Amino acid sequence: MPVVTVTEVVPASMTSIYKILSDMQRFPEFMKNVESVTIAEQGEDYAHSVWRTKLQGATFQWTERDEFFPQQGRISYRQIQGDLKKFEGFWQLRQTSEGTEVTLQTDFEFGMPMLASLLNPVAKLAIRENAKAMVRAIGEKAQAADSEH
Repeated sequence: MPVVTVTEVVPASMTSIYKILSDMQRFPEFMKNVESVTIAEQGEDYAHSVWRTKLQGATFQWTERDEFFPQQGRISYRQIQGDLKKFEGFWQLRQTSEGTEVTLQTDFEFGMPMLASLLNPVAKLAIRENAKAMVRAIGEKAQAADSEH
């Protein structure tokens, strides 16, 4: 089961970054591989979001349970229905002297043992590149939000 972890320091406030991360429906606006995100259910500290993305030319769709921990700067997610056998992870924010350290960890499994040895290395690389692009895009949005205030 591949695990991908990306950590980058973004010169923006934790508050602005968390606000963007927790508004997942807006991800398609700045992430070209995310086709749509729909909130199917919303509670005080959780949401069920339906994602449709492209990865290496293939379309994947899943519903995840997102749990919000704003005081800890954390959002965890876990697929509850969808195309992969396992898809879960978290966003973790930590204030630093240079801005905010943003960590995105994704743990996934295709559920096809015969293909896993072929697909996992390619998917791991694609997910790592996608995660880096996502962190950078969120950082840019947060920087813009910070400069408006």
